[in-house]
Amino acid sequence: MKKTLTFSLILLSGTWLFAQQRPDTSSFPMLNGRAGMPNMAAKPATGPKPYKEVITNKAITHKGLFTVHQVEDKYYFEIPDSILGREILAVTRYSKTPGGGRNYGGELVNQQTVEFDKGPEHKIFMKVITLINYADSTNEISKAVKNSNLNPIAAAFPIAAFGKDSTSSVIDVTDFFKGDNQAVSLTPAIKRRLNLSMLAADRSYIESIHTYPINTEIRTVKTYSSTPSAAGNPFGGAPSPMPQSEPLPAAMDAGAVTIELNTSMLLLPKVPMHKRLFDPRVGFFADDYTVYSDNQQKVDNQVFAVRWRLEPKPEDMEKYKRGELVEPAKQIVYYIDPATPKQWRPYLIAGVNDWQKAFEKAGFKNAIVAKEWPENDSTMSLEDARYSVIRYFASDIENAYGPNVHDPRSGEILESHIGWYHNVMKLVHDWYMIQTAAVDPKARKMKFDDSLMGELIRFVSSHEVGHTLGLRHNMGSSSKTPVELLRNKAWVEANGHTASIMDYARFNYVAQPEDNISEAGLFPRIGDYDKWAIQWGYTYTGISDPKKDELVTNKWAVDSLKNPRLWFGGEGRNVDPRAQTEDLGDDAVKASNYGIMNLKRILVQLPVWTKEEADKYQNLSDMYQQLVGQFARYMGHVTKNVGGIEETFKSVEQKGDVYAPTPKEKQKAAVAFLNAQLFQTPTWLLDKEILNKISYPTANEAIQNLQVSTLNSLLDAGRLYRLQTSRNRFGNGTYGLDEMMDDVQKGIFSEIYSNKPIDAYRRNLQKAYVAKLIELIDPTKSNAASLTPTARGFNLSIINTANTDVPSVARGELKSLLVAVNAAIPATSDKLSKYHLQDLSERIKKALDPKS
Repeated sequence: MKKTLTFSLILLSGTWLFAQQRPDTSSFPMLNGRAGMPNMAAKPATGPKPYKEVITNKAITHKGLFTVHQVEDKYYFEIPDSILGREILAVTRYSKTPGGGRNYGGELVNQQTVEFDKGPEHKIFMKVITLINYADSTNEISKAVKNSNLNPIAAAFPIAAFGKDSTSSVIDVTDFFKGDNQAVSLTPAIKRRLNLSMLAADRSYIESIHTYPINTEIRTVKTYSSTPSAAGNPFGGAPSPMPQSEPLPAAMDAGAVTIELNTSMLLLPKVPMHKRLFDPRVGFFADDYTVYSDNQQKVDNQVFAVRWRLEPKPEDMEKYKRGELVEPAKQIVYYIDPATPKQWRPYLIAGVNDWQKAFEKAGFKNAIVAKEWPENDSTMSLEDARYSVIRYFASDIENAYGPNVHDPRSGEILESHIGWYHNVMKLVHDWYMIQTAAVDPKARKMKFDDSLMGELIRFVSSHEVGHTLGLRHNMGSSSKTPVELLRNKAWVEANGHTASIMDYARFNYVAQPEDNISEAGLFPRIGDYDKWAIQWGYTYTGISDPKKDELVTNKWAVDSLKNPRLWFGGEGRNVDPRAQTEDLGDDAVKASNYGIMNLKRILVQLPVWTKEEADKYQNLSDMYQQLVGQFARYMGHVTKNVGGIEETFKSVEQKGDVYAPTPKEKQKAAVAFLNAQLFQTPTWLLDKEILNKISYPTANEAIQNLQVSTLNSLLDAGRLYRLQTSRNRFGNGTYGLDEMMDDVQKGIFSEIYSNKPIDAYRRNLQKAYVAKLIELIDPTKSNAASLTPTARGFNLSIINTANTDVPSVARGELKSLLVAVNAAIPATSDKLSKYHLQDLSERIKKALDPKS
């Protein structure tokens, strides 16, 4: 189901059709104790009254999208006939939230598209609409499309009066906004998570309604009965990086939860922006709907990029066509939340303004800018859907996120509220210290100087703004930088360690102390790919037909993507080892070896660099865990090479295959790396000077857990199946399933061939290896998951490996291992090692012959 909600309108050029959503029946009259038909004996509704009897001389009136009249304790909307049938985006956000919910004022709660239409019996209907299908009204099939989709009537308002000139209708909206109406309130999912029950009408009210030329803002306070929830994220709503598992204190203390909401009703453009069809070679978010026409021989599912409407001013069009930089007709503006600490505001602003250079590639100057919020302007609201804001949250969540609200007819971004959690500073501190302290002395303390922290904030700001411009993560970008160039001071300081700030490349952990690389070569920045993606998405063609526009943008991609630094590698959720989070360079083994060299330098200094007065070794514990986590990332980067399949999207104009196996030498080197750096116990990480201060001896052992989890990943049935199918598809030059299993087994059981004692970590690992192979030969545990990328995400499929070579090879490896273990037992003098091998022998025998 699409995450983005969509709209309807019958335009002059065609008919837009919509899928039906389930209407809210909570307000239906009761019949015999059940929801049912209204009581036919009820007093019939009276018709419209004279305007002056409804909008009296006591009315306080404000004109805007809807003219809003407040008459004592009632609110009326006066809806012009010209607005009827127009799509209106209803965006509901939290204004204030109860403590403990881990959601914050300014975060998105609900988004619907509605339209107002006249109904029978002097009523105005509000319909909730979702765009699914479109057909031009000149086509006969448009009748079938129209007849196959019906939008729910979410609310019916009696017309209280007609406007003075009879071109508008006045409706009473007081009870609607005070009540619990799904289109402009909490979603059912949020209510379930919060355990909300009945709305307390006596404690719910309209705080204010303000109206402006294209939007009307409704602020409400709603109180619900609530019982404590012990699991899940009780507040739901906007992206919350860390699920909440504790009950809300308000529910525990008062049995009620009060929430303040702001609903922006924003009029969508009468004529949608020209669409730009999605291209998998350029990383834009996308929306889609199905287009029908009479001359089709197959249905056209149009997938199009999500982006801002950036167009030259009419008077500058000729300059733009000549290649001169011009200012756009409408600038993209972001405001900084006044709750933001003042010392960080300049860096957040800089992170936005850094994108100006990218927009120059699309022909626009001053296309994007950030400003401080004008705190003395009472006409502006932070929740107003006309304004894009970096919202600052007082939160211990270590994150930030960059969403956008867009028109689903065209993909036009209308606004964005970036979520900025205060504790993101801890996240960037820990990253920078663990990844660069070996080379940057400024990273060697628990509290960074404001100038360093400010630059870290600036980089995160640029990344999140990139998302709000429509850009997805490009996890493959960093793979286009050769590892040795990451140590080349002149090159990396000039070009950056990755070609995209939309990558999760973080900081240059490959650089060594002797390279003398400054922060210019350690920090990410807006790079070549980012500028190219903005150029592709925002260069104005003026072509209204998306198919004709696609011919132009396809040529741009074919011509430009000859430069490998402009490659879009996707979100990193496929099995292409070039597209990974948190990695650097074109060779994971080489980059990780450099990274480990730096981790060893940092580890011995952690007790000094983390020391603060009165600290109870919490700093040391935190940073040791971060260091082990960084080491674990290196293991993951290398592991993904095994069974890897490279995916490079192309059009027919480009040469070469889309799919190819990761080269055999890289896969073989990856297994050798894991055997040497992880499966051979990494004793350097077991620093007793640190562990004896931060870790209870019987606590879960991080290194042991990492060894086992990496081994299980390496021997995952899906990975093994890819090794087999790659050999079948690409031939004997690929890394084969049997060869990989042999290499792993020889590395993990090297002691049985050398008659050396087996330490506790290795004994644990060897048992885990045998357990995994036993699992692989069990036909009841033979399913493997596979992700297939699509324009809008990924499809999950399950592969049954029971009838493949996977269990056959696993059984063969167990048999050969049994022979080797039995041969090693007599020559093993270490007592625990001998017991261990005897135990393994019995386990394998039982697995191969359960009846024995």
